[in-house]
Amino acid sequence: MSSKYSKIGLKAGLEIHQQLDTKEKLFCSCEPKLFKEEPEFTFLRRLRPTQSELGQIDSAALFEFQKETKILYEANNDTVCLVEMDEEPPHDLNREAVEISFISSLMMKAKPVDEIHVMRKTVIDGSNTTGFQRTCVVALNGEIDIKGKKVAIQQVSLEEDAARKTGKDGQLLHYRIDRLGIPLIEVTTAPVIYSPEEAKETAFAIGRILRATRRVRRGLGTIRQDVNVSIRDGALIEIKGVQELELVSQVIENEVQRQLSLLEIRDELKKRGVKEADIIADFVDVTSIFKQTKCKVIAKAIKQNKPVLAVRLPGFAELLKKELATGMRLGAELAGMARFWGRVGGIFHTDEMPAYGVTDEELNHLGKLLKKDSLDAVVFVADTLENATDALKAVVERAKVALKGVPEETRSANPDGSTKYMRPRPGAARMYPETDVPPIQVTNEYINALGNRLPELPEQLMKRLMEEYKLNQKLAKQILNSEHLDLFESLAKKTEVSSTVIAVAFTETLKALKRDGIKIEAITDEQFREMFRLIGSGKTAKESIPEILTWLADNEDATVEDALESLGLSMLSRKELEELVDEVIKKNSEFIEQRGKGAFGQLMGIIMKKARGRVKAEVVNEILKKRLK
Repeated sequence: MSSKYSKIGLKAGLEIHQQLDTKEKLFCSCEPKLFKEEPEFTFLRRLRPTQSELGQIDSAALFEFQKETKILYEANNDTVCLVEMDEEPPHDLNREAVEISFISSLMMKAKPVDEIHVMRKTVIDGSNTTGFQRTCVVALNGEIDIKGKKVAIQQVSLEEDAARKTGKDGQLLHYRIDRLGIPLIEVTTAPVIYSPEEAKETAFAIGRILRATRRVRRGLGTIRQDVNVSIRDGALIEIKGVQELELVSQVIENEVQRQLSLLEIRDELKKRGVKEADIIADFVDVTSIFKQTKCKVIAKAIKQNKPVLAVRLPGFAELLKKELATGMRLGAELAGMARFWGRVGGIFHTDEMPAYGVTDEELNHLGKLLKKDSLDAVVFVADTLENATDALKAVVERAKVALKGVPEETRSANPDGSTKYMRPRPGAARMYPETDVPPIQVTNEYINALGNRLPELPEQLMKRLMEEYKLNQKLAKQILNSEHLDLFESLAKKTEVSSTVIAVAFTETLKALKRDGIKIEAITDEQFREMFRLIGSGKTAKESIPEILTWLADNEDATVEDALESLGLSMLSRKELEELVDEVIKKNSEFIEQRGKGAFGQLMGIIMKKARGRVKAEVVNEILKKRLK
């Protein structure tokens, strides 16, 4: 364990969610695929929380309900049926998905349960038409090896994937239910991960095992990570929706820094003598101060007869703008609470003033009216009386929590590795039995039969990639971690292209293109197959791969032949290539006389640049050597 993280008592656990590649969805016979066209029909719902069997209401469910949102579900007839619409009970559990989840569990040394019971997990954010997600535990108490350390796998579950959010219009959410019901395996580790790097390695290791089954789906959105993070004197924070494995370590590092910064703010507030009783929900109508304001947001609200309410936060001056971690500040945390609980667009506070058209004169009036001194901050909101009041109540409550340190909550991951407030952490009241799906008995004979035909483990596969395809260790590891492993093996066996060239394209090339903002997820398997077939048959060169992939990413449904024609990447004939070599030699004759054989490398570069992927390097090498002699 890194001494840096051991000192602060970092503990992390992972929940890896991976879609399974099955012929049907988990509780019906619909094909598990997404559609891009306009929906064939829609329906409107509003979900409500219900009491558990003990009369409790889950706080996370209540939170979602209080946002007063409605959900418009979009669907077509090819990908959904009455089950997804919650108009028909679920069918029996998909046995193919059960088998894949057991195989995955055995590969992680987890102990299969002897009877599968489906449960309902309350989820009323709109992502499921029923108001709950169906889930079941399939195995417990496994382990995987991470550089000699045994990381415990607490449980492996099988569950249905959620609908996908496609937009929001005010209080109306849009969800497409084609993804709803696709089988999803969830692998949960124990909180025995003690550094961001170890978390990243663990996530990669679990991903490798799942892909080694050869029965999981690939592509954007098919694998997602949730991370649970805590430090000493901090709080347990659940971070949802880390889309990329590479981001796992960064998200944890940012959360560690955020919690440390919140603890520093707590200590500073104590030094300033701030007590919880000092932070009171005394909201003042300050609309009159901003009657002539140049701030567009406030002016627009006042024009709509919406008030401006303000509250004083004693002792918080300069703390609201304190950077907690990359892209995160305490003021932004208060704003997140105000948005969710108060349904407002945002908040203003004196730590970031003057700005947004608010003047020093307006701030002076504001300070006098709220009896602000140099150590105080003022937060103000322009919205309806109800929304502004609810928003400032949330701000006050969050400010009180700052005196204690870090609040337990669920946060969502942003693409840059930062996080934002999502909702309170759920409680035990959210889980209860599913009465419409019968339990499944699991026999020892069935498990033993699966155990006798397990796929290669990642370490075995790594060895075979190096031996069978002559890849070096680095490249074999990269392709093992790649979601294109199956496609790589298929192409390496069926085309005339070098295995190394194919592996580099699926790893280094795609990674470089992604860094440049190219939408590589838009490139289909069939386009990859066509590209390597044309390279193998000599119709284009391997050097053209980056240009072809870049063009295909921007031209949906196009063929590789279209790319070659558009980019002018069809191969030069030998005669054309010889003429090009002669031209380059002629233009660089003086340089050749000066450098002799030393001119070869630079001439190769000039020729390859001029040919732009329309020649094979080895052919250029051969012709250039002959000409130079």
